[in-house]
Amino acid sequence: MAILVDPAIWPWRDKLWSHLVSDTGYDELHAFAERLGVPRRAFQGDHYDIPEELRDRAIALGAQDVTGRELVTRLLASGLRRRPAR
Repeated sequence: MAILVDPAIWPWRDKLWSHLVSDTGYDELHAFAERLGVPRRAFQGDHYDIPEELRDRAIALGAQDVTGRELVTRLLASGLRRRPAR
């Protein structure tokens, strides 16, 4: 039962981005994102992309700092991973 955040290594629009996920459920994830000030429209199907400048705040609010590999592993194990349509 956790909110997870990976390192900010994903470049887009002159910023680096992290992924924010829950290994429990989407309600928990949406509530956490709201506390962080991230709008619901930023939800990407199974995660939020958050800019590097919000990452430390997410951790201060209780998100677990994990590697990208651990984030994906735990998201898959939770059954919450939504794979892109082919």
